[in-house]
Amino acid sequence: MKGRLGDRLNLRLWELKLKLFRLQQRRREGSYRISRGLDVLVGVMSVATIVALVLGVGFDSSTIDRRLTWAVMRGAQGVFAATIAFNLLFRTRATVRANGALKWVADGLVLLSLLPWAYPHPEHPWIPVLEAVFYSRYFLYSVLAFYSITEVCYGAMRLVGRRTNPSLLMAGSFVFFIFAGSLVLMLPRCTYVPLGYVDSLFVSTSAVCITGLTSVDLPTTFTPLGLLVIALLVQVGGLGVLTFTSFFAIFFSGERSIYNQLMLGDFIYSKSMNALVPALLYILGFTLVVELGGAVLVYASLPHDMFAGTGERLMVAGFHSLSSFCNAGFSYIPDGMSNARLMGGSQNIYLVTSLLIFAGGIGFPNLVNFKEILGHYLRKLHPGGSRKALRVHVFDLNTKLVLTTTSILLVVGAGAFFVLEYNNTLAGMTLWEKIVQSVFNSLTPRSAGFASVNPGRFLNATLVVVMLLMWIGGASQSLAGGIKVNTLAAVLLNLRGIVTGRRGIPAFGRNLAVASVRRANAVVILSILSLGAYVVTIFILEPTLPARAVVFECVSALFTVGTSLGITPELSVASKGVLCTAMFLGRVGIISLLCGFMGARRDSSGCFPTDSIIIN
Repeated sequence: MKGRLGDRLNLRLWELKLKLFRLQQRRREGSYRISRGLDVLVGVMSVATIVALVLGVGFDSSTIDRRLTWAVMRGAQGVFAATIAFNLLFRTRATVRANGALKWVADGLVLLSLLPWAYPHPEHPWIPVLEAVFYSRYFLYSVLAFYSITEVCYGAMRLVGRRTNPSLLMAGSFVFFIFAGSLVLMLPRCTYVPLGYVDSLFVSTSAVCITGLTSVDLPTTFTPLGLLVIALLVQVGGLGVLTFTSFFAIFFSGERSIYNQLMLGDFIYSKSMNALVPALLYILGFTLVVELGGAVLVYASLPHDMFAGTGERLMVAGFHSLSSFCNAGFSYIPDGMSNARLMGGSQNIYLVTSLLIFAGGIGFPNLVNFKEILGHYLRKLHPGGSRKALRVHVFDLNTKLVLTTTSILLVVGAGAFFVLEYNNTLAGMTLWEKIVQSVFNSLTPRSAGFASVNPGRFLNATLVVVMLLMWIGGASQSLAGGIKVNTLAAVLLNLRGIVTGRRGIPAFGRNLAVASVRRANAVVILSILSLGAYVVTIFILEPTLPARAVVFECVSALFTVGTSLGITPELSVASKGVLCTAMFLGRVGIISLLCGFMGARRDSSGCFPTDSIIIN
């Protein structure tokens, strides 16, 4: 009897355990479904919050109902707070621990924004300053904007985690920001005068693709708010959307999937997974330091009485520094870099701008390599370190090729401009001014697009030299355009190897990979074919415009330079649309886009016999 009773108790116990397990499983499934639904709702409310804030800032109070904006903000606050509370109560501890530091900060700020709901406005606050902050609408708007941006970035990284093609993802992100920017730039508070959509789209495309071509005059068209929007588009387009979204997503969510890290490593060319996040932080930190330092130097270089006040001068200095480093070529200075006050004064602003252009065009992989080189030599000088360390290749082959090719192009370009324009556009200047202007006009065609002297007055020989520099551009994975100096170096080294009869392609004691040379040849061929197609198209659409101006405009757009001979405002709607596609292709890379659309395919070429053809 005792044995049977024990068996029954054990059976009953197992049945209770099974029911409890099923209840827990159902609770987890229900919690998961609710969590997924809340995630979707948070994503929708994040986008709605950003849109409401943009509309609220871009329209006057008389043209938009502020009550609708406030209702969206309150609704988003409730959804965000409910989601945070649900995650804290029902999600697993492992998921909660996986959240990054920014996630906890954002969650805490959202919960703190509920203070006016739980505790009405006190008559006698303990700390008046904090009371003025926490009970302010601006505090709520700032918190919700921060939370919404991080959620959108996190959603973008989850899209990356679904094995989305990197090239198509990058191209799609550029398209999104181009069209979003074109709509924002048309808001009433962004412009002094009404702006047509075609011109807005053209300026937005030029900003995101860091080209600098514009069909309108920036100082007379865009307000300081519009200038801020252009600056944000330039910054996002320059550093790349994935860099910003990765920064927010990794530090917001704490998630670092292998695929996401590999994707980001390909974009910033990190050598190892462990060095990925430090390299990302270094790139963002370097950009911030250089742009802030450049703004200070530009501010000191501008004439004191050139602007209405210190605020306007600070705004112009910051925008000019950002535009120079990003090789964008936009200028909010009246008449741009050809302003008579700048040309007739000291040449410091041209030297500062040249340094910023050089820093932005050298390439992020090389900047990371510079940091590694500096760290290597500092370790050797450390008292506890060995001064007789083994010899290692601290300089990458890519860094050596970029520095060598860039230096040669700078010297040859400046020398050619000095000789050809000595008695033309440089006439009447002192020797120092001619040297500075020659160096400046040798750097700026390689993607920046600033113009200190009128390009329409250049000799035909000078125009050819300038267009060659436009075609070459800066370094790969930099903020510059063109086919890149890495490509030019690979093609010329391959040519030298063929002429000298070498089997390999030697450079600095190493051989270039055949795959790199094949890709370089493909980039050169595609650039020439694309340029020919765009030139012919604009010739057909604009038969009355001068031929050299059309060719120059197409080169400037396709290789994201931004210099013009003055025909941009005269272009028709169709021509502006064509040049928008040219700027887009020049920024994302034609070969990258083609590879993205074609996708990975099975390679059966190794099964074919090898044969030769006649090449003279």
